Amino acid sequence: MRLAVLVLLIALLPGAPARAVTTETVVLDGVTVRLWPGSQQVVTVRHTRGWHARLTFWRFEEGHWLRRFQASGRTGYGGLAAAAERVQGSGTTPLGSFRLLGTFGTHASPGTRMFYRRVGPGDFWVQDNASPYYNRWRNRADGRFRWWLPASNVNSSERLSNYPVQYEYAVTTSFNQAQVRYRGAGIFLHVDGPGATAGCVSGPRWFLRAVFRRLDPRLVPVIGIGR
Repeated sequence: MRLAVLVLLIALLPGAPARAVTTETVVLDGVTVRLWPGSQQVVTVRHTRGWHARLTFWRFEEGHWLRRFQASGRTGYGGLAAAAERVQGSGTTPLGSFRLLGTFGTHASPGTRMFYRRVGPGDFWVQDNASPYYNRWRNRADGRFRWWLPASNVNSSERLSNYPVQYEYAVTTSFNQAQVRYRGAGIFLHVDGPGATAGCVSGPRWFLRAVFRRLDPRLVPVIGIGR
């Protein structure tokens, strides 16, 4: 604890390098965000009402967290749930802090420092609990998941090309990286659809474009979801 406090004090000194920030948590727009070592970019998701939320992009500079831009966003139709208690198919958005790991979309890379992958024919996000690729990107040609299951089946996977609006710009998160079965898969930050999400966080197209342009893996970006 003393070491963490000392590092925090050093980080707040004038001229201290931003990479020295190793605080465990920070409260931004009322959301308690758990930071990873080196985190200097945060997207907060502050629940406002129903399946609506306020999205804010933050940047740590010169010892302060600065709000860069903000928009109205959406969460799951089932409400919010503790990440460790979330159930697949519940339509809930997990509460907590997660790494922003990479990006994908329906077009050639729009320009981002993050790892980018273009959606192609046969690409799925696997939600088949019997598959070793649960909560992973997988093409049906590579097999080892039941891509043919209907949407009514709890083990049906998400064909990414079925969502050309939402997945024009999308950011993957570290939710359930450990592949705990039936906890859920494919929790992204993506472009708004017609209403609530199935558990992801969504925002206006301009907001996702702005996030794409600014995210930098060297700054260890995080998304914090709270009430």
